[in-house]
Amino acid sequence: MESDYTVGIDIGSHKIVVLIGELLDNEKINIVGIGESYSKGVDKGAVTDLDSVVIAIKKALKRAEEMANCQVSSVSLSISGSHIESLNESGTWAIDDHEVTGFDIESVIHNARSIKLRDDQRLLHVIPQEYSIDSQSGINNPLGLSGIKLKADVHLITCHNDLVKNLEKAVERCDLQVDQLTFSGVASSAAILSQDEKELGVCVVDMGCGTMDISVYLAGALRHSGVLDYAGNSVTNDIAIAFSTPPTSAEEVKIKYGSLSREGISSDETIELPSVGGRASRSLERHTLVDVIEPRYSELLGLVKKEIYKLGFANDPEGLKQQLAAGIVITGGGAQIRGLVEVAEQVFDNMQVRIGIPENVQGLVDDIASPAYSTALGLLRYKNDEFSEGQEEPNENRFSLFLNKIKSWVKKEY
Repeated sequence: MESDYTVGIDIGSHKIVVLIGELLDNEKINIVGIGESYSKGVDKGAVTDLDSVVIAIKKALKRAEEMANCQVSSVSLSISGSHIESLNESGTWAIDDHEVTGFDIESVIHNARSIKLRDDQRLLHVIPQEYSIDSQSGINNPLGLSGIKLKADVHLITCHNDLVKNLEKAVERCDLQVDQLTFSGVASSAAILSQDEKELGVCVVDMGCGTMDISVYLAGALRHSGVLDYAGNSVTNDIAIAFSTPPTSAEEVKIKYGSLSREGISSDETIELPSVGGRASRSLERHTLVDVIEPRYSELLGLVKKEIYKLGFANDPEGLKQQLAAGIVITGGGAQIRGLVEVAEQVFDNMQVRIGIPENVQGLVDDIASPAYSTALGLLRYKNDEFSEGQEEPNENRFSLFLNKIKSWVKKEY
């Protein structure tokens, strides 16, 4: 495969997306290959049928490779599910020579991330929020600055080791190497957010089929990550039950005719809906779909609001508006429904709401100009150059660096 191509695989509960692209000098991503297949054997971010997932990945991969005229060997993989947890930690370090070096930064991050994890957990991300040197806080890059004590505040994201291993296993059975694991919420944020939004304060809601990823940025840094086990398939199930139609037909009707508002829908407009058990299909007044879909979307958004309030904004809508001055950005496949912005603004007490669509893209732009591709595109843009599992230097290197530091101290003493 061309070495300058990057490949992202987003394994969702509804579909699997493979994107092949290259990051250009102007920070745009040139998309050269797209492959999709209906997802089977995945539910809420977890593998339920390994063989089915492998078949679906191979199908999507083949389509992307043929379009890009290349062979893929390594990929970035998105991770989601309610097993995702996050917390904020800090660490300190005495600065050698009173000037911050790369070793000092690595060491303070290492101290900040050195928490005891459960045996079933894996550290997925260690994302620096800000640094402090002595009494000076709010430092983005401390390298070369002078001081005595360095402090780092970091955002840690963990995942369930075995659940992630099963996803990795599915990808590896397609003769692919997993180069990078990225939380879906971090990936989609990389595809749709501006730095200004992060500075002002913003909440990204990635509404998929099985899960909703929540990422909250305050003062330019990621402060909270979480996943809710409710999403678009809840709406599909409601339609299937309300109108006694197969789930696949309910999904098609939701995508093609779904709306959260009766505005623009004539009272006599009807749609054909297949029935279960071989019964004849029947006509349905389209506006009745709104009565089923809108309450569920309002409930889903209400769950997001409840999650955000856990951060300390309980019973304080005005305080939340001030902290999240850039408002709410909704993306993912579940964001592709008419009237979502208006309903979300009501749920979030008239906060600003926009739909997040991938930006700074060229090449096959028309094919991915949709919220459904935010995570896959973000995998191409986001580089896990943090201090996460698999990214940190081996302990032997760290130990040798530490020994060199001790030797320099001894030399100074004598």
